[in-house]
This record gives sequence, C-alpha cells and structure tokens, in this order.
Amino acid sequence: MNQDELKRAVGQAAVDYIKPKLDDNSIVGVGTGSTANCFIDALAEIKHLFDGAVASSEASAERLRSHGIHVYDLNGVPSLDFYIDGADEINDRLEMIKGGGAALTREKIVAAVAKTFICVADESKQVDLLGAFPLPVEVVPMARSHVARELVKLGGDPVYREGVVTDNGGHIIDVHNMRIQSPITLEAEINQITGVITNGLFAQRAADVLLLGTQDGVKTLSQ
Repeated sequence: MNQDELKRAVGQAAVDYIKPKLDDNSIVGVGTGSTANCFIDALAEIKHLFDGAVASSEASAERLRSHGIHVYDLNGVPSLDFYIDGADEINDRLEMIKGGGAALTREKIVAAVAKTFICVADESKQVDLLGAFPLPVEVVPMARSHVARELVKLGGDPVYREGVVTDNGGHIIDVHNMRIQSPITLEAEINQITGVITNGLFAQRAADVLLLGTQDGVKTLSQ
C-alpha cells in the first residue's frame, strides 16, 4: 500500500475502534491534517450513530459540515469520549510532535478534554527519538524574535514559518536540529517562555492508543 492507502486504512480503523462505543449523545473530537481527513471521510458513513463533533481547526470543521456532521463549540461540550488525530512523529511511549498543519494549540486543547486520545498514523511517522521533524512552536506575533532567541539557548535552530497565521492569530516557529531526549521536560520548558502560546510536543498528554498503518495491516498499540 502507498502512503495515501495507509492513511485511509487507519482512518477506517479508527471508526471501527470507536463505533461500538458510540451512542446518540456521543460527541467525537476530530483533529487536523491529511490522516484526520481520512478519518472524517470514514466517520461520515456512521454519522447517524452519534450526536456531532468538535474540530481542532476551521478546516476540519468545514470538512465535517460538508458531510452533514454537526460541529459543536468545545465550550458547550462537557466531555469528549474520544479525540482522533494524526501525528508528524510518534515514539514508542506514544509521545508526539504535532503542528505541521499549524493547528497544534487547538489540537492540544481538544486532546486535554478527551477521555481517550487515539492517534492515527502511517508507519513512516513512527520514530525512536523525536526531533527529526521540526518542532512547531506557536507564538504571539510580537514575541517571535524573543522566543526564537530563547529557543536557540535550548539548542534549537528556529525558523519562522513565513506567511502562516494560525486560527488563533498566532505565528509558527519551526525548531530544527533538536534531539529530544526528554519530551515531557522540554514541552514544559518551552511553554514557560514568555510569548509562547504552546508547542507541538504532545508528551504531558500523549496518545492513549496508536492505530499504525503498516504493510502488514493496521497495528494497535496502547500505553
């Protein structure tokens, strides 16, 4: 299978995973990106089994609505049983780098609310050590240069992602050349820099389940 076929396979696997646990009151958290889009398209086939969804980006909300799935504001939702999203990298502890699509802050918020975080990814995203994929950091625009200088002190090479404004009005700095030995520690350190909205390390709230698309089928890994 090629990468697109693997993404569609894990999107369907995620639907199959949550389907038995859904009811008329269920609201599903949905992430952002190409793999999440495959999940949304598969989810549309069972939209009669649940109440609606919460999206981590305007793009995902629009795709959900195009399928006739009601999209709720997270502030009006008391809880989410599931959050399904992709990853740019994921290790064997199910810690991730996310944010290639610049939706990391809303993704992190929705993940924090969900009881179960399911990561859907193809096998190219599985790594032993996080950091080959540049770590996205969302910042308040006026703090961009200050944050970049602080990231250099932490050993990274920050690069401003030109022309990108997030759904929150933030800017993105991509941090290259970091070998991330302690993701939980680094996540906290970066978030303490004044002007940082959040960073793309999902380690304090790692995934609970990984549905990994491989040439031998979809594998299920859990913590």
